[in-house]
Amino acid sequence: MDAVDRMMDADAASRALGIELIGVDTGTATTRMAVGPDMVNGHGIAHGAFVFAVADTAFACACNSHGPVTVAAGADIAFVASAREGDVLYARAVERTRYGRSGIYDVTVWRDEIESGAVIAEFRGTSRTLREQP
Repeated sequence: MDAVDRMMDADAASRALGIELIGVDTGTATTRMAVGPDMVNGHGIAHGAFVFAVADTAFACACNSHGPVTVAAGADIAFVASAREGDVLYARAVERTRYGRSGIYDVTVWRDEIESGAVIAEFRGTSRTLREQP
């Protein structure tokens, strides 16, 4: 997945948040991020923006696994449980469909164990492949 590796190598935002790509295949990707002390809000729970970020990075990797530069056209997230400092979040993106230059991806975010930990959030993103490739 050369396109994903190149994208992640240049992704300073994900790197600064400690988001790691732990798996990628065509149309799917898995990321991981530990919730640090600077990621919690005034209620002592992980700020939703950071939960969104780990999901969004998995989404970006899954979208770009096909090769051409693909960006988000939109995304929605439902928070179903809280995460706290010290939790490790895993996000797995799965392609649901691609049509023309667009795609739909679902991302589940779990706490501590992928697929068997508590579900923290469900994210749905739509993608758009750029006509002009950089």
